[in-house]
Amino acid sequence: MTEIFKDRLKKTRESKGLTQSELAAIAGLQAAAISHFETGQRSPSFDNLRKLSDALTVSVDYLLGRIDEEQHGQGLSAAPRAKQLFRHAENLSEQSFELLESMAKTLWEKESQRKSGDK
Repeated sequence: MTEIFKDRLKKTRESKGLTQSELAAIAGLQAAAISHFETGQRSPSFDNLRKLSDALTVSVDYLLGRIDEEQHGQGLSAAPRAKQLFRHAENLSEQSFELLESMAKTLWEKESQRKSGDK
């Protein structure tokens, strides 16, 4: 991998406010792997590159330096983005978790109504 990959991986992780351990958990990798990728000691497999891209909600092309613009969420599934968004939910109290669920449901309903109105 190039210098661009390791630099963009670290920059993007930090811009999302994630530690190496948090990114690893979201991507389903070991924290040591993230460290190796960011220092250039190892290159990710294609599958791990895809996992990193999904976890960071940027394109593989951005991480590889093929494009210069981060493409947040374009072409990426919602599941990795949801994992990132709710990465701290397990530490919430029951009351706070219920509030989070309620807010998510309200947003979903609003989105559904908006999409229905667009038809």
